[in-house]
This record gives sequence, structure tokens and C-alpha cells, in this order.
Amino acid sequence: MPTIIAHHTIAKGADHWLKSPKRKELFGALGVTNIRTFVDPEDPTRVGVLMDVPDLSALSKAMQSQAAADAMAFDGVVPSSLVILVEA
Repeated sequence: MPTIIAHHTIAKGADHWLKSPKRKELFGALGVTNIRTFVDPEDPTRVGVLMDVPDLSALSKAMQSQAAADAMAFDGVVPSSLVILVEA
């Protein structure tokens, strides 16, 4: 099961982003586990997620969905800033 790191900018504040249930709702349905969140202490608008993903193609497809767009909007994610790195 590959581990991925996703990092991006947020517009609604780190506290809102950290407390949001949307991440677990969206990724939990895909079997994603071990979700860990990170906030840049120098710039709390820059955040990241580390997680274990059982099916990268399912994740990619889900990230194109309206559910992902809605979750990102709720969380304040700036979609154009999203970068996903896959464990090599």
C-alpha cells in the first residue's frame, strides 16, 4: 500500500482545516488509512496530509469528483495549489 503526501494552501485557517470531518469522510470511503495532518509553523496557510492509499487510481478518480470539490471548498483548500507525491 503506497503512502502519499499531499500539500496545499488553505484559505479558511488551520484550525478549521484540522477540525474538518471532510478529509476522513472522503478518504475513508476509499479505504485510506493512517491519515496524518501537518501545518507549516512559519505559514499556517500551508498544510499537508500523509496517508496510506490502497488504490491510487481510485484516489485519482475520487479527486476529480464533485464530492472532492465540495470537501475542498468546505475545508478552504486552494485547488490550484494541490500537489500529490507518491512514495517511490
